[in-house]
Amino acid sequence: MRIDINADLGEGAGFDAELLELVSSANIATGFHAGEPKSVAFAIREAQQRGVAVGAHPSFADRENFGRREMVLPPGEIFAVVTYQLGAFRALAEAMGARMNHVKPHGALYNMAARDAEIAEAIVHAMLAVDAAAVLFALSGSALEAAGRAGGIAVAREVFADRNYMPDGSLVPRDRADALLHDPAEAAERVVEILRSGKVTTIDGSRVAVAAETVCVHGDTPGAVEFVRQLRASLARAGVTVQPFRSS
Repeated sequence: MRIDINADLGEGAGFDAELLELVSSANIATGFHAGEPKSVAFAIREAQQRGVAVGAHPSFADRENFGRREMVLPPGEIFAVVTYQLGAFRALAEAMGARMNHVKPHGALYNMAARDAEIAEAIVHAMLAVDAAAVLFALSGSALEAAGRAGGIAVAREVFADRNYMPDGSLVPRDRADALLHDPAEAAERVVEILRSGKVTTIDGSRVAVAAETVCVHGDTPGAVEFVRQLRASLARAGVTVQPFRSS
């Protein structure tokens, strides 16, 4: 069994360098919810030195709410917002001798694209316009995964080690007390369960089908470094190899 571990970086949490020793893919904030050119360049350079795949983490223009507030925008505007961020990220990465391996929408944009086909298609069209060879990280079974496949984009189906699941396979909303999973041993058990059975246990005890090529841990969560360290150790004991999901 093998899996990619990705983390959202460049968001000002203060321990990106430590996380880059543990993850295999980095989703780097592109300035609209967090970060700025200097932090993007730093994250790319640090990832390169460790063999970690780098990707863009575009968001709604919403620094005040860290990109976690849902916004109603026409598909054309979402296309423009995402294309702008991807273009800037790709240019900076290539100037540093790196490449944009993947794209993972952030926060509310990710959640809305998971259920709204028009938003998902706008993101895919932005990827096709900027770099059709990049991988799309998308919630397993979501509208975003379907849009990526329909557009001919390589898709890495994503699950979450530190988030709980609703019975329909969506993530528990962050405003709920049971949104986050804090125990790394339990998180590792969940990831192994998914890899072995193709199912995840939800908050009501039911099991729903999911698939995973990449697993996310949130870099801005308190204790994230120790969480990922313990997660990797547990996965290693279960015989799971951690490696990046790279574009062709």
